[in-house]
Amino acid sequence: MTTSQTAAPPAPETNATLSWSRTGLAVLIACALALAVIFRDGLWLMVQWWEEPEYQHGYLIPLVSLYLVWAKAAQLQATPTAPSSAGLVLVVLGLAGYVLGELSAIYTVIQYAFLLALLGLVWTAVGWRGVRVLWAGLLYLVFMIPLPRFVQWNLSNLFQLWSSEIGSGFLRAIGISVYLEGNVIDLGVYQLQVVEACSGLRYLFPLVSFSFFCAYLFRGRLWQKLVVFLSAIPITILMNSFRIAVTGVLVNRYGTGQAEGFLHYFEGWIIFVACIALLFLEMAAFALASGRRLAEVFEVEIPAPADFGLLLGAGGVRAPVWAALGLLVLGAAGSLAIQGREEVVPQGRAPLSSFPLVLGEWRGQDESLAADVLGELKLTDYLTASYRRAAEPMPVDLYVAYYDSQRKGASVHSPRACLPGGGWVMEDFAERAIPDVRADGAPLLVNYAVITRGPAKALVYYWFMQRGRYLTNEYLVKWYIFWDALTRSRTDGAMVRVTVPVPEGTSIEAAQKTAEEFIRLAEPKLYYYIPQESLDVRPLRVH
Repeated sequence: MTTSQTAAPPAPETNATLSWSRTGLAVLIACALALAVIFRDGLWLMVQWWEEPEYQHGYLIPLVSLYLVWAKAAQLQATPTAPSSAGLVLVVLGLAGYVLGELSAIYTVIQYAFLLALLGLVWTAVGWRGVRVLWAGLLYLVFMIPLPRFVQWNLSNLFQLWSSEIGSGFLRAIGISVYLEGNVIDLGVYQLQVVEACSGLRYLFPLVSFSFFCAYLFRGRLWQKLVVFLSAIPITILMNSFRIAVTGVLVNRYGTGQAEGFLHYFEGWIIFVACIALLFLEMAAFALASGRRLAEVFEVEIPAPADFGLLLGAGGVRAPVWAALGLLVLGAAGSLAIQGREEVVPQGRAPLSSFPLVLGEWRGQDESLAADVLGELKLTDYLTASYRRAAEPMPVDLYVAYYDSQRKGASVHSPRACLPGGGWVMEDFAERAIPDVRADGAPLLVNYAVITRGPAKALVYYWFMQRGRYLTNEYLVKWYIFWDALTRSRTDGAMVRVTVPVPEGTSIEAAQKTAEEFIRLAEPKLYYYIPQESLDVRPLRVH
């Protein structure tokens, strides 16, 4: 009797669990601190969502992700999980991505490397079976990373054109006569320009993340989940077009003040709420088709606070986890060592303000860009001038944008992305070799475009001067920025654009001749203003 009374197995088990949880919590905190130290620059630039209207919902993404993980705590506890060395591969790849992103200062690479390292850490702790349980919460973090600038610009221009066209269709359908020129809706007395802020991206990004959340919680077939998720795109375009149409009606009746101020801002919130309502209406329709109610197919469960402790009980703090922590500690030390790397910036370059306004028979007049445009371009130096010559009906506009550094999102804007945003439509686009331009008599390869906006027509030549390279492909420009930053610590570069208006009755061939004659005179002068390989360089500390 005394033997049976002295046995007390529950106490050691409880103490062991508490001891493991404390160890797991300590390891979790250490890993979090190491990740924060390693990826600090990329994370800091990312979490400044208040500066980007399209991403101001970003603060909610980690919270929603935490909820999705927390809600799976009980299932994770019931799943046979164990630490896995396979996750260490992703941790190493994430650290390698950090090195590439840091050395090239392409912070999007650092941000995605952070997610890769985080996924690797979770995989190491709970194994593949645990990742399969937590996949939604981990994947959801992708929505907090802003798109690369050049991708967002192209997407914005595309959405501006689509929204303008559909919005004009709405206006015509209700009997308002409009004339559409690119993204400019001409109402006769007033012109309504669908600018970047009205492209719909401010709805699209938060709506896409919310539609993913809804699709994950929706209890339906896989194809229905995909439709719910992907429908965020057409819903955004449709409702943004409707908002533009409503603005057009108000402007047509009450004046241009209706397109600005509180009312315009308030309309945006109403439209966004309407977008969310359409998502729920879509899910309700799927539920009705299967004989159920919306509450039966979509329900947000509130996990118990105690479930959070179950997350620390999954897997275990074993050798792979300690190895991951060791890798992260080494990565943190290495990040501190390479943080002081300096970028090379050329010196000896003449300012573009001194570019000659007399080129042969051509006489130029210097112009300037508006302050808001300069704030968006973030360039180091620029030239915009209009040249004419006697008895020449067509002027030539020269624009040169130069950047000392094309890091941290500041880089040349391609006319292929910017011109459509100004209402121009590209009727023709190709590469063209202009003979006898280079100093050695070699031809200059440029992008050639014929653009129209209503009755106006113009011819555009442009090319990129990037550290001794002459490029026409925007994606090659991005690649060489990355490669030269990595191998030479240098990212300076410029874009050159020559525009010739084509009046009615003037042939494109005549405009080509005028543009190419001007380029032969102007291009050799650019060597004094756009650094090549031979200029001295000075270090610029990268922060």
